[in-house]
Amino acid sequence: MTEKTTKKGTTEEENTDENVIYIGKKPPMSYVLAVITQFNQNGSSGVILKARGRSISTAVDTAEIVRNRFMKDVKIQDIKIGTESVTNEEGRSSNVSSIEIDLINNKKKDR
Repeated sequence: MTEKTTKKGTTEEENTDENVIYIGKKPPMSYVLAVITQFNQNGSSGVILKARGRSISTAVDTAEIVRNRFMKDVKIQDIKIGTESVTNEEGRSSNVSSIEIDLINNKKKDR
């Protein structure tokens, strides 16, 4: 899931799997711990939460818990919503909603 783009003369920050957290069926506090660990141990200035379907509410809860309870300097930089077409084992395709929440740590950005 890593896409690298290079342009002559410019350097862009790339979204690698290191700063992406995929939200699933675990409780939100599990993902909160992952976000905090990502910011503190890996020194990253941004984390992206990705979720599909029923996990979207868990992703929103995770972002809000991180912002309001644990890391007051973390802000939501961008939210992307979309629809993905998923094919099941029987061959039927269905549309599933998706969300990407881009969190940024303002304190680390200022340094």
